[in-house]
Amino acid sequence: MSQMLNVALPKGRLGEKVYGLFAQAGFECPALLENSRKLIFENEAAGVRYFWVKPSDVAIYVARGAADIGVAGKDILLEYQPEVYELLDLGIGKCRMAVAAPEGFEENPARTLRVATKFSRIARDYYGSKGREIDIIHLNGSIEIAPILGLSDVIVDIVETGTTLRENHLEVRETIVPISARLIANKSGFKFKRTAIERLMAGLEAQAK
Repeated sequence: MSQMLNVALPKGRLGEKVYGLFAQAGFECPALLENSRKLIFENEAAGVRYFWVKPSDVAIYVARGAADIGVAGKDILLEYQPEVYELLDLGIGKCRMAVAAPEGFEENPARTLRVATKFSRIARDYYGSKGREIDIIHLNGSIEIAPILGLSDVIVDIVETGTTLRENHLEVRETIVPISARLIANKSGFKFKRTAIERLMAGLEAQAK
């Protein structure tokens, strides 16, 4: 009997896609798809135990050891820099972190740029690498409204299709980094369950080919 792998899955559409990959790799757990109020689902034969968590919390569960592995967006890993191993780019949940501004906006290099974002670290690192002085306005809700109301000059946010930007007369100015879902592992858990984790990774890599 191999060791059980504790897996934190992000709730929502992305998590369902991720579970599909895991199932195809031989780590299925049919109970996961049943409509129930259960929080934890396991398949002892496959050696796996799944639980759903908020996407932004996956890395916390993994870093703290409540989960051996999980799936988190590259945006979360860049912003919070959790103490985890990033093992594999799953190639799903693709989008990009970008700078967007109102159509026709002209930046004045002599003035501090006001940047509204949920991703303060990413924005700070990006503009820091360019030597640009910025004023970060950290928001948790809808970012697109900030430049429309004059709260900020630009925004740094995740862009998938760009539809919301276009509907609000905003446009992408620069792409900071491509984003996708990554398989991550707890550092000490990886040592103790390396064989099981590497078997899972091999199964996932086979799906991508």
